[in-house]
Amino acid sequence: MFDFIKKGLSKTLEGIIGIKGDNKKITKDLLEEILLESDVSYEIVEEIIYYLPPSNEVKKEDLKRVMSSYFLYDKPEIVNSKPFVELILGVNGAGKTTTIAKLAYLYKNRQQKVILGACDTFRAGAIEQLRLWSEKIGVDIVLTSQGHDPSAVAFDTISKAKAKNFDQVIIDTAGRLQNQKNLANELEKIVRISNKALEGAPHRKILVLDGTQGNAGILQAKAFNEIVKLDGVIITKLDGTAKGGALLGIARELELPILYIGVGEKMEDLIEFNPDNFLDILLEGVFE
Repeated sequence: MFDFIKKGLSKTLEGIIGIKGDNKKITKDLLEEILLESDVSYEIVEEIIYYLPPSNEVKKEDLKRVMSSYFLYDKPEIVNSKPFVELILGVNGAGKTTTIAKLAYLYKNRQQKVILGACDTFRAGAIEQLRLWSEKIGVDIVLTSQGHDPSAVAFDTISKAKAKNFDQVIIDTAGRLQNQKNLANELEKIVRISNKALEGAPHRKILVLDGTQGNAGILQAKAFNEIVKLDGVIITKLDGTAKGGALLGIARELELPILYIGVGEKMEDLIEFNPDNFLDILLEGVFE
């Protein structure tokens, strides 16, 4: 796990080491430069500096204590439901479909029976893309033609999962429609119809965010959170960016737990996010 996160933060660590150079002592000015380079927002950098002890030299244990406070948001309790229904949201290009495939692969490896619901019926190719992933991983899928009512697909997927004793239902959704109001109406309807198919569903609503966008993804996330109250976030493409520090801003601004991070293209490159490990690796780059 530790090595996986280190791999995902490799570009962020390269950036940190480049700024740090041969400095053995980390001053507050140097720390500010390092954090900004890692895409920690200026406001959060100011807060971190403020809450450190008054000495100009920064100690590793003090910095970890302060930075840990940004990841205090607990993961939501897993409802004891069979099937367990997850709604996956995110804009096109964030890696949503691949993340759904990785989640399905993860659950299948836990010996769980998984079914996918292809509810992004708006985007050309989205249904086919998810179908190909379902075949590759070896999990069931409910799909229909482009333009069909996505909430009907969600209802059919959950109904089949109940009838056939599935453990996990993962529902894909559209990332873009003609306008924000259309998208909001569609997502709200999927949530409403899912609850009709199975009371309490969807049990978890997860937003997929593109890690290469850094702090720029926060506004996008807030928009989704206003439409559908989110339960957590998955950060993708972390291995392809030097903006790993943005995770502090994402957790703080959304007041949501980061559930998983994507650290590569392989199916197993989706790992549960551990704030402690994340900070240890980040600070290793700063101090060692």
